Amino acid sequence: MKFHDLNFSDKLLDGLDAMGFENPTPIQEQAIPLILEGHDLIACAQTGTGKTAAYLLPMLNKLHQTESNKVRAMIIAPTRELVLQIDQQMEGFAYFTPVSSIPIYGGGDGIVWEQQKKALKQGADVVIGTPGRIIGHMNSLNTDFSGVEVLILDEADRMLDMGFQEDILRIVNELPKTRQTLLFSATFPPKIRAFANTILNNPQSVNIAISKPAANIVQQAYLAYDNQKTGLLSKLLKSSDFQSAIIFTSTKDKAKQLERELKRLKFETAAIHSDLEQKEREKIMLAFRNRQIPFLIGTDIISRGIDVDGIELVVNYDVPPDPEDYIHRIGRTARAEKNGIAITFISDKDGFQFKRIEDLIEKEIPKFNVPASMGESPEYKTRDQKGGWRKKPFNKGKRN
Repeated sequence: MKFHDLNFSDKLLDGLDAMGFENPTPIQEQAIPLILEGHDLIACAQTGTGKTAAYLLPMLNKLHQTESNKVRAMIIAPTRELVLQIDQQMEGFAYFTPVSSIPIYGGGDGIVWEQQKKALKQGADVVIGTPGRIIGHMNSLNTDFSGVEVLILDEADRMLDMGFQEDILRIVNELPKTRQTLLFSATFPPKIRAFANTILNNPQSVNIAISKPAANIVQQAYLAYDNQKTGLLSKLLKSSDFQSAIIFTSTKDKAKQLERELKRLKFETAAIHSDLEQKEREKIMLAFRNRQIPFLIGTDIISRGIDVDGIELVVNYDVPPDPEDYIHRIGRTARAEKNGIAITFISDKDGFQFKRIEDLIEKEIPKFNVPASMGESPEYKTRDQKGGWRKKPFNKGKRN
């Protein structure tokens, strides 16, 4: 199937041609016809499958063919980074159409707030925002959402994990009852099913099975105690001339601590986390995209909100708590058919959790000891069926 086989307007097809889009991805091929038919939709698809275009394109096709002086569509996303990423794609797809959009997110100064307020009053066609910022404008009586025809929830599972359920329900209660609602989620646990039933009307479903990591990602793991991780990371970063890498930690406090330690070791790096002002976060992301900062540190919040080509290395400084987060994390590398490396540090407490990752991806990942100069590595243990611990054989590799 080609995009030209879908029932898009000429203006939208012009935008796709200009951007070099020709063949839809599986999520686009399955979701777009259902959305064009006007159905509510539950779509389960992870980052990197083309889900953003899967909802933006049919929404644009609908909106640009009529005019209104009110907000006509709302997209809710969990983080500022994802909001900005969606808005950037929106600008590209809508280039040949008159549809306008405004990103709504917190962390800016009073000027940003006033710009958002003005855009809302003038009736931007599409609002793309985080739940908290949208409610902030609702509370200040700056908004008229009575004309919303389409509501899109992106990364709904992440928003519920972050505690946004009540905020989303409050926003939904302010919208017209007659609307099209699209819910996109990387996972579909029972809480998402229950939530979807409260806000969608007889939805259709599309489920793109979670994909395995790309074949061109070299996956490795090192057995390292917590106090060995920074030294090991330093050796790995120095061992090759990496131009761009992301290092994932379990918490923002650990991200800040690791940033201090790496800077002390003379690495050019920056940590991105929620304690930073929005301008600082945008400045860091811009510098990372432009290769001015080679090493970016963050938590799982950025694992689904970063779309940067050319990332050569992903390091899981901590084993992710959810096996699917492992796939999201390492999917930041080896994009656009390039090669990439993903390395995970496994502490003495992480064996069972890492085994769950291997079970999910149906692959045993090679495991190595830390260099002999750093001391002994922890044993790799996984729980047996009785709840006890057992040693797991692994490839010790070479000790330097």
